[in-house]
Amino acid sequence: MNLSSRRGTGNTDELDDEPIILLVEDKPVAALVSLRNVDPESLALSTSPEFLRLIQEAREEIEDGDFISLEEMRRELS
Repeated sequence: MNLSSRRGTGNTDELDDEPIILLVEDKPVAALVSLRNVDPESLALSTSPEFLRLIQEAREEIEDGDFISLEEMRRELS
């Protein structure tokens, strides 16, 4: 196991600039990043496989043209 990062003073302020990458057999397997200005809900969603799957599906639907406009949505809900 190996840690790869720019050399620094050990000051936690440096985590705002660049993640610390954990390498196993010279391959990146994890990253240590600052959580400053990250709310718990955003962190939970960004690491949720189910949420990421839903986002990917929505992006694919949009790419395929499978969506309705805001005006259409308003008409349907009124």
